[in-house]
Amino acid sequence: MIFTFNKLYTNKEEVEKHELNTPFETAAVLANILCSYNKENKNNFYEMLQVLMGDIQPISNLLKQQIDDRMSQNNKMDYIGASYFKGATVENNYTPNVPYEIEIKENPYSYDNEGYARLFLKSAGADSERPVTFRKTKEGKWLLWSDSVLGLLADIRPKKNDNPWS
Repeated sequence: MIFTFNKLYTNKEEVEKHELNTPFETAAVLANILCSYNKENKNNFYEMLQVLMGDIQPISNLLKQQIDDRMSQNNKMDYIGASYFKGATVENNYTPNVPYEIEIKENPYSYDNEGYARLFLKSAGADSERPVTFRKTKEGKWLLWSDSVLGLLADIRPKKNDNPWS
């Protein structure tokens, strides 16, 4: 399923406008907010992420530390979010097309566990799709499950300008 955004989100109010009625929608919004991570103002990113996790799953200090560690590894905080959008490539330093389009995929095993959905996003800097898991609340909202966001933050190839080997 393809989602299109006219802009990248900058605050939790923009994220709160989404109903999160499908795991695909939640996954697309998650990719969008990955672009907002800024080591100088992490709280803004964590406020947006908390909307996707819901009040029933407070973001732990451990999860914050794991996200911070992965984002700072190889300075990928500057480009990992953008790497999931169409048009972004290693060669163009992960500059996505505007409007921002992202494809979210499922597979035959995506719904093996009732109330859960495991979906996949493709980063231009990785050879395989990255998994992320969502859980459906009794109200019907699909929230980011636990620490599965970490799957989207695994290392990717550096952008061309930062790669000393190419």
